[in-house]
Amino acid sequence: MSHFATTSRPATPHAFWRLSFLSAVAAAALTLSGCAGMSPRETSTVVGATAGAVVGGVVTGSTAGAAVGAAAGGVIGNEVSKKRGR
Repeated sequence: MSHFATTSRPATPHAFWRLSFLSAVAAAALTLSGCAGMSPRETSTVVGATAGAVVGGVVTGSTAGAAVGAAAGGVIGNEVSKKRGR
């Protein structure tokens, strides 16, 4: 057994939430930087797909629901951007 396994402390709930928060911030930063080179229409489509996936996953509690929500949200986001003339 390694030295680290015998001397490490169990993670505290505070450390878990801190790591979760930092992971969420890093994911958001990467996501937003990925949209930097997109056209406004592409950005609207991606935002719609993301929102649809979250809502579909939460409402149905399944990955299939998230997939259907992502598809519907992407179409809605694309159509909204067309109507705005973006």
